Amino acid sequence: MFTGIVEEMGEVVSCTIEGNTAKLTVRAGIVHAGTQLGDSIAINGCCLTVVALAGAELTFDAIPETLSRTNLGALVPGSPVNLERSLEVGARLGGHFVQGHIDGVGGVVSLTTAENAVVMEISIPNRLHRYFVEKGSIAVDGVSLTVVDVNADSFTVWTIPHTRAVTTLGIRNVGDIVNIECDMLGKYVERLIAEPNRK
Repeated sequence: MFTGIVEEMGEVVSCTIEGNTAKLTVRAGIVHAGTQLGDSIAINGCCLTVVALAGAELTFDAIPETLSRTNLGALVPGSPVNLERSLEVGARLGGHFVQGHIDGVGGVVSLTTAENAVVMEISIPNRLHRYFVEKGSIAVDGVSLTVVDVNADSFTVWTIPHTRAVTTLGIRNVGDIVNIECDMLGKYVERLIAEPNRK
């Protein structure tokens, strides 16, 4: 479980893709502290398990399901990535409950400056559209944000200077692919309504 409050931007050291799997190594200045084998780290919002440690470098395995649903397969050495350690019991929940289970990817459609904010419009896969509500929560590349507008095939979020400075959202351009995780509450409610009497 995560909060969508990114702790730092790490840097990809290597990403070796073999068929539909990958081995990803990331250099982390903060999140490596206290991290042990088997710990969960969100990389661009995707929960991965630490399988090797070497100083500040953390290595992860990505399975076919992960590569098919996320933007991790496009990473190359030098790519910046958002990093967050799993939530500790008793810690402040500054964002919203984020599982690190990516629902799909979207594309940056437009970037518009509005005073000190940048409005990002991001395309929505049709199968995920029903989970977006105005002023609802969304995680984009692991960053907890508030949905402002929901359009026919896209949504908008407004990003403040701090968010752009400390996450990869500040370097995203039109056409870039981002990971999307919808609010888990909507998915559970949908399931319960669909099968209310199943035993």
